Amino acid sequence: MKSLFISLFLISLFANGQNIYIKTYGNEKNKPIIFIHGGPSGNATLFEGTTAQKLADQGFYVIAYDRRGEGRSTDLSAKFTYEEAFQDLNFIYKKYNLKKAILLGHSFGGLVATLYTNKYPQNVDALVLAGALFSQQETYDHILDTLKKKYSKDSEQLRRINTVENLDKNSAEYRKGCFELAGENGFFKMPNPTPASKKLYADYEAEEFFKVNIRNKNAPLLFYQNERQNNIDVRPILKKIKTSGIPIFGIYGKQDGIFSTNQLTSLKEIVGKNHFVLLDNCSHYLFVDQQNAFLSNVKNWLK
Repeated sequence: MKSLFISLFLISLFANGQNIYIKTYGNEKNKPIIFIHGGPSGNATLFEGTTAQKLADQGFYVIAYDRRGEGRSTDLSAKFTYEEAFQDLNFIYKKYNLKKAILLGHSFGGLVATLYTNKYPQNVDALVLAGALFSQQETYDHILDTLKKKYSKDSEQLRRINTVENLDKNSAEYRKGCFELAGENGFFKMPNPTPASKKLYADYEAEEFFKVNIRNKNAPLLFYQNERQNNIDVRPILKKIKTSGIPIFGIYGKQDGIFSTNQLTSLKEIVGKNHFVLLDNCSHYLFVDQQNAFLSNVKNWLK
């Protein structure tokens, strides 16, 4: 594949004095969806390399971007606050003359999407939470409690878990410790990879998007330094958004190890049973693990 930096629709834009990587997929006359990636320190490369064009083929105008200071949007002066993320989104709306758009938030991107929808409800047609964080402390507690049960007879692992558990709950070190333990224990991996998912991951790793899978290791540290809302529960905000009339949808992996059953049940109660689905044999990267089911549900909800 030719370098994606010279492919169609690749745009590196200057937003509020910052270089923002943005790429669009599909017909601009179709209903717009803005994909908001995880992080802090994430990027949209996995979504772009596997799913963006296929979602556009369902009849949407898909906009993927990397937040300021993350991924391909290099910016040494980025603050990594929610307000800064809102500014980048507002730039996208202005650049593409969008009156409204659907926000598709993955992982940490779900928090960005939820808070943006609360602040700018007039800009949002619908909010889609895809493996999105919504109650951070419950996620951290679930990770650590699950591992304490798993390693109940392993004193060395229990010491590691207890060390993380005793860190400041509003610190980058605590977040990092929880997610590192989760990653080491397969919390983000689908239980039984299918031939389709194996091919998607392999193709991604062999192509250009994987080569630009840039991670800014300083992003989480700066986020915790500059953003006061660093360990939040947005369920009250989601209830408010739903009351305002903006539809909310939730799509999650049944085996996504960072969410407890109680968490997901509480979210389902907020969004409504017809707006919520759990995909089996699926973990955190659901748009790759179970891509066809992901695309089908999103299309049925939004079209």
